[in-house]
Amino acid sequence: MGEGEFALVRQHLEAALNLSLSWVGDHDVYATLTDAASRQGDEAAIRQFAPRAEELAARYGHTLYQAIAHRAWGVAHRLAGEYATADARLNQAVDLFSGLNTRWQIGRTLFELGTLNAAQTNIAGARDYFTRALRAFEEMRAAPDAARTREVLERI
Repeated sequence: MGEGEFALVRQHLEAALNLSLSWVGDHDVYATLTDAASRQGDEAAIRQFAPRAEELAARYGHTLYQAIAHRAWGVAHRLAGEYATADARLNQAVDLFSGLNTRWQIGRTLFELGTLNAAQTNIAGARDYFTRALRAFEEMRAAPDAARTREVLERI
C-alpha cells in the first residue's frame, strides 16, 4: 500500500469511528488502523492506534486482533531500536497466529522477524526468517508477498 493509500484508508477508518454501524465494532476499526500503520512502518500511528486495538482485542478475547496488536507493537519497537521488546512481541504474535493457523499472518510476522534481525545485522537470522516467510507465502500462492520477500532475500 502506497503512502497516499494509507492516508486515504486511515481517513475513512477514522471517520468510521464516529459512526454507529451495527456490522462493525471499534475493535474491527482499531485493529485495521493498527495493521495498516504496521504495514506502512508508521511508528507514530502504531503508537496512536495499537493501545486501543490491544485493549479492545483483550476485552473481547479476539485472538486474531491480539496477535495483530502484538505484531504492530513489534514493528514500533523495532523502529524505536528496542530490539528485545520487538522480538518478544513478534514472537507472541507468531504463537497466537500459529494457534489460529493463519498462514498469511504467520508469513507476515516471520517477515517482520526477518526485518528485525536485519536491523540488528544478524544476516543469518534474517535469511532464516525471510526464507520461512517466503515458504509460507509460496504455499499459499500469495504472489505479491512472495515477490517482495524474494527481493529482500536477494538484497541481503
